Formats: sequence, structure tokens, C-alpha cells
Amino acid sequence: MDNLTSMSGFLLMGFSDNHELQILHALLFLVTYLLALTGNLLIITVTSLDHRLQSPMYYFLKHLSLLDLCFISVTVPQSIANSLMNNGYISHGQCILQVFFFIALASSEVAILTVMSYDRYAAICRPLQYETIMNSYACRQAVTAVWLAGGLSGLMHTAVNFSIPLCGERVIHQFFCDVPQMLKLACSHEFISEIAVAAFTTSAAFVCLVSIMLSYICIFSTVLRIPSAEGRTKVFTTCLPHLFVVTFFLSTAGFEFLHPPSDSQSAMDLMFSIFYTVIPPTINPVIYSLRNEAMKAALRKALSKGEFSQRKMYLKAIFKF
Repeated sequence: MDNLTSMSGFLLMGFSDNHELQILHALLFLVTYLLALTGNLLIITVTSLDHRLQSPMYYFLKHLSLLDLCFISVTVPQSIANSLMNNGYISHGQCILQVFFFIALASSEVAILTVMSYDRYAAICRPLQYETIMNSYACRQAVTAVWLAGGLSGLMHTAVNFSIPLCGERVIHQFFCDVPQMLKLACSHEFISEIAVAAFTTSAAFVCLVSIMLSYICIFSTVLRIPSAEGRTKVFTTCLPHLFVVTFFLSTAGFEFLHPPSDSQSAMDLMFSIFYTVIPPTINPVIYSLRNEAMKAALRKALSKGEFSQRKMYLKAIFKF
């Protein structure tokens, strides 16, 4: 402990000091990471190659899967490596990069979920103007704004957080460089600027949440007026997975960032951090594919023997060229 905390980096306490439990944690995280990797890559591939999945909804879903893939890759591989090596040390530079990409991708995820809810609102509540509202140019602009907003948020948090002088041991009671936990290391009254940035980003997230809620209020009021039970079922099948993802991600992330960080390692803190860092990127592909007939048909086609052979020949031709 003394040797590690005397360095310029940080010590991530992780889940346990017991090496056997660390190995178990690494294996569980590895399985989860491979599932998330496979599921999100499948969605990205299918929505890119299947001509039937070129609507704005699937365009945004593709970017959500790309964000999920990057988001889980920021924290989980580092945690697996630390557990296997029985060494929680992370360098100062690695921590800076982790904080930047974590905040940037989390902010982008909130933004893309907001855009997706507006897309569902336009499709259900304003069907006659949908193609005009969500044209290809508007979709590209929305996705560009999502990535830029996330990058700006990550840059602000990183610049402010790592300009604060730290006091005491550089021990973080998490499995990654968590901003609320890092603020505990700041010298007294030196983190006002970080609180201001956090207040700004929290306000932006609240605006996104209100926008999502208003979109779904309009959607459900429109759906309840549909006379056909089949039509209502079809709409609910499209919207409920997205609503579940939004609720789960924002509620767990909000609890983790808004409640005061504990002075010691807390099982609840670790559990909630897993809920918004690991679980959403893993279950999102299942949620969006399980009840979507078009996605299931496209996945079956992509995984069929004939289709797989065609893709393989296509990739061989590209690499040969």
C-alpha cells in the first residue's frame, strides 16, 4: 500500500483482497465482456449490412451499440487485468484517459437515448411528417451532436478534476477511476470547480430526462387512442425496450453520482457501479433484439450458413484487394 500510494498513480481497491475471489471476479467480468462485445458487434454489423434495417431507429441503435461497446471497454478490461495480476495500481495517465472516456461515453449515451426517444415520438405522434423530420441529414447532425456533447462533457470533467490538488493516500474504493470517489481525495474546499461542472452536466442530464418523459407521455397518449389491439402491441413492443434501458441506466447512474461517497469500500457502491457500467452494455443488445421481429430475422439471416459464407467471401475479397 505504501509503495503504491507514494507513486503518482492511484490504487483501485476493486472487489476483494482475496486473490481467489479476484480470479472469480475476473472470470465473471470476462464472460460478461465477451457477451457485450458479441451482442453489440452483431447489432452494428447487422444494422450496417441489412438493407431492411436502414431506418433512423436502427441508425441510432447502431450508434448506441457502438457507444455501449466503447463504454464497457473503458473499465472492464482494466479491472480484469488488475484482478488477474493481483495489482490494483493504475497510472496517472491511464486514470486521466479512463475518466475522460468514461464521462464522454456516459454523456453521449444519455444524449443518444434522448434522440432515440424523440425519433419514436416523431414516428408515432407525427407519422405524416416523420420522413421530413428525421431525414438522413437530420440523423447525421443528431449523431454528430451526440458525440460532440459527450466529448465536451468528458473534457470539462477531466480538465477540472485533475487540476485539483490531492491530499492523503491515492486510494480509490472502486474498480475504476470514479469521479465521486476521486473527489474524496481532494484537499478541503478545493473541488468547488468540479462541483460546478457536475451541476452543469447534471442539469443537462435532467433536461434530457424531461425530454424523454415528455416524449413518452405523448407516445402513450397517442397509443391509447389506437383502436387496434395489434397496433398498440406493435408500438409497445418498439417503445418499451427503449424505456426500460433509459430508466435502468439513468436511475442507477443518478443514484451513484448524487449520493455522498462513503469513506470506506461499500458493497452497495460497487453494486450500483456495476449496474450502470457493466449491465446496460451487456443487456441492451438482448433487449433491443428479443422482441423486434426485424432484428431477429436479420440476425438469423446473418448467422445462417449461406449468409455467413457470403460475408466470409466478401471479407476475403476486400483483404485480397
